[in-house]
Amino acid sequence: MLRRRSHSSVGDDAPSDKQLRRAIEVAGTVADHAALRPWRVIAIRGEARERVGRAIAEASGASGSDAEKLARKPLRAPLLLAVVVSPQPSAKVPDWEQEAVASGVAHALSLLLDEAGWGVMWRSGHYTRADAVHRAHGLAPEERLLGWLYVGARPAKKSGRRAPINAKKHLSSL
Repeated sequence: MLRRRSHSSVGDDAPSDKQLRRAIEVAGTVADHAALRPWRVIAIRGEARERVGRAIAEASGASGSDAEKLARKPLRAPLLLAVVVSPQPSAKVPDWEQEAVASGVAHALSLLLDEAGWGVMWRSGHYTRADAVHRAHGLAPEERLLGWLYVGARPAKKSGRRAPINAKKHLSSL
């Protein structure tokens, strides 16, 4: 985790479907109250990235060159992994906890892909909850898109060092 860095620019290679399935199998072992598995991942490659880009541009309400710029964002990586919360009916596991599981899967998946040598960047934003983006991903009415992992070949240029946090600011006792 200390070595992981986000890579905002990646190369054209991406994990194969087989490599991706293995990473998802491992990421899916995160803590999951009642083993509901309230998540799924959508692999977006090729022209499907263009459909997502058009949906983002539509959701923004932008036009002209601003819309074109937004529509190109998903083309920054050869593979986007859309992380989706798929809430499961449960009397004991609230919706927020199910969303936390999906977030945990996304984080674990980003760590696994980074460890395997891929460049990864988590992207989200208000577009994730827009109707146009929801439709472009084929989500069910109760599903929510958390964001995308942009994945591709790790660039040769090293990302900067991450400053350690001050644990005293984030840890307390009762």
